[in-house]
Amino acid sequence: MARPPSRRPGLNRRAQYSLFASYVVALTGAAVGLLLIVIAIFDPTGFSALRVAAAEIGRPASVTMKGMVSGVASVDEVLASYWRAGSQNVALRRQVEADRNRIIEAKAVAQENLRLKKLLKLVDEDSSDLLAARLIASSSSSARRFARLNAGSWQGVRAGMPVRAPEGLIGRVHSTTPNSSDVLLLTDTSNIVPVRRAADNIPAISTGLGDGSVEIRALSAGRNPFKPGDLLVTSGIGGVYQPNIPVAVVVRAQGEIAYGVPLANPARVDAVVVERIFEEAVTRPGPAAAPVAAESGPANAATAAP
Repeated sequence: MARPPSRRPGLNRRAQYSLFASYVVALTGAAVGLLLIVIAIFDPTGFSALRVAAAEIGRPASVTMKGMVSGVASVDEVLASYWRAGSQNVALRRQVEADRNRIIEAKAVAQENLRLKKLLKLVDEDSSDLLAARLIASSSSSARRFARLNAGSWQGVRAGMPVRAPEGLIGRVHSTTPNSSDVLLLTDTSNIVPVRRAADNIPAISTGLGDGSVEIRALSAGRNPFKPGDLLVTSGIGGVYQPNIPVAVVVRAQGEIAYGVPLANPARVDAVVVERIFEEAVTRPGPAAAPVAAESGPANAATAAP
C-alpha cells in the first residue's frame, strides 16, 4: 500500500510558496490600509485625490459588473416575456384566421341574400297570386309526400295550382275539398319540376326522392354541370310554375346526377301563397278599364238624366 502524501507545508514546496504569497499579500494590504489611514488623518486633501483617482480607475469595472448583475437578474423576466409573447402571437394568429373565415362567410351570405332578394322580389311584382293560406299538416314518414292546406275549392283553389312560400317552392295542389286541399310536395317521387341554374340558366329536371331531397338531371347530355352550392329556380317550361321561383340548392354531385335539398321546408313553413297556373295567368285577360266617374254638378246631372 502506497504511503499517502504528506499534508504538512514544510514537505510541499508549492504549499510553501502559496503560504508565503498569502502572507505577502496580507502584509501588503495591511501596509496600504495603514498608509491610507495615515494620509486621511494628516492629509485629507491628498486622500480625497486618491479616492477620486481610484473611483475613476474602477468605474469601467463597476459599470461592467453592474450590467452583468442586472442582466442576470432580468433573465427570468426576459424569458417570461418571450414565452408570453409567443402564446399571445399564437392566439392573435388564430383570432385573425377566425375573423377572416367570418368575413368570407359574411360576404358569401350577403351575395346569396342579394340574389334571393332579387328572385323573391318577383312575388311582389307578380299578379298571379290567388290567395294566402296556411299549411296545417305535412307527411314526414309516409311513402307519398303531401301537405294539407286550409283552403279549398270554395276559395278558388284548383288541382295543379303551384304553392310557394317566401323561401321557395312547396309543390302543387293535388286534390281539393270545399275548405281544404292536398299539396303534392316537391320531394314526392311523382312531382317533376322543370328548373334551371340561376347563375347561367342551364336547364334541368328536378324529381323528388321521397326522403326530403330531390334529384337533378341536366337536360343536355354529357358531364354533370352542377356542383354543390348551385341555386336552382323554376324555368317556366311546361306552363305550370312561373319562372324564377327558388326551388332547391345542390348539396352533392355524383356521376350524371346531382342531389339537392328544397329551400322551403314544409315542416317549418306556416303561411304559403297559392298561385294560378302560369300559362293561365299569362293568357288571362286583364281587368277591364273602369269607367270614369262623372263629376258631380248640375250640368253632369242633366246630361246623365234619361
